[in-house]
This record gives sequence, C-alpha cells and structure tokens, in this order.
Amino acid sequence: MILHAFYNKAEVGDILLCRFQNGQTDHAERIDDICYLYDQKGEMIGLNIFNASKHLSGLKDGQVEITDEMISRINLLLDPTKEIQVEKDDQERLIVGQVVAIENHPDSDHLHICQVDLGAETTQIVCGAPNVALHQKVVVATPGTMMPNGLLIVPSTLRKVKSNGMLCSARELLLPNAPQVRGILVLDECYRVGQSFLKQYTGGK
Repeated sequence: MILHAFYNKAEVGDILLCRFQNGQTDHAERIDDICYLYDQKGEMIGLNIFNASKHLSGLKDGQVEITDEMISRINLLLDPTKEIQVEKDDQERLIVGQVVAIENHPDSDHLHICQVDLGAETTQIVCGAPNVALHQKVVVATPGTMMPNGLLIVPSTLRKVKSNGMLCSARELLLPNAPQVRGILVLDECYRVGQSFLKQYTGGK
C-alpha cells in the first residue's frame, strides 16, 4: 500500500497519521502502538502510529517525506496477521506552482478557474480562496496527494468545470502557527516553481 504520512506534535501529539486512500473511518483496531483504520466496507484506509518519535527518527511537522528507512521500520511494526506492507510514493505531490491566468467561474460567485504553472506543465485548478490572485506562487496538491485530514486529492469537476488538484492553505497543510482563516498560502518569490514545496520549506534544497 502506498503510504502518505503527516505529523504535527503540537496539535495532534506524538502520532504519525498515515493514509492509504480516501474514506471515512468507521472503526479502528489498536495493536501495541499501531492503530489500524477501516471504512464501512472493512477496507483498511490508514494507520495511526502512536509514540511515533520512539519508532521513527527525524520527524518534522507537516507532510512527512517518506524514506526507505522509514518504510522498513514501519513494516517491522505492523502485525504480521494483517498481511500488509507499506511502500513509498516516489513522486513529488506537493509542488510549488504559479498562477499564470485566472477567471471567474461562470456558475459561481466565489470560485475561480486558475491556470497554474507547475514547471513541466500548466494545469487547471478551480479554487474558492478569497485571496487567490494572478502571479502568486502557491502550494499545489497534485492528484495523488493525501492531505493531513485524510483527503486524497483526485481530479474532479466543480460545477461542470474540471479541476486537477488543489491550491493549499497553511492550515490545510498543518504548518506550525498556521493562521486559522480562509485563504491559500502565498509563497515568497524565492520558491522555485515545479519543485517540491516540502523540501524548500524545510530547507532541503
């Protein structure tokens, strides 16, 4: 299973939140420090790893960059009777983008249709943030991104207009001291379009 993980010790505690797919948790089963999460159909949709810093080193708040060592350690923690193994997604998902065109949604008084430069391509994203504007550098959750609330970003259609990702707020990314107000995170000019947001945010350039 492809693993997406998030960590925010101040807000959540020393718990690594891991998700495999979209879905609402219907029931959970805890075995030692691993809590297995299931939806109504009984499919496993994620894990919560308690006392995460005891098992995994180098955890930082926000979406966690999965390493081979982390995958190995987590797989050793899993109950063998569950017959699951996790693996990492090698593709960068949270990308720095730049809004290169914007227009009002024809069927909404608050949605905007944005063309966003991702470096290798330009993609269309429908955004309802009140502060989105032309030329901004923004954080783009591309399809396949698992957000901290467990939402998996997939291509969608909003009021008959296709949207291929999401422009993120600091609050949605669970960044430290994120303002609890509506609005996307607008990045400084030093951020490089098309590159990983997390690597640049944490200084791993």
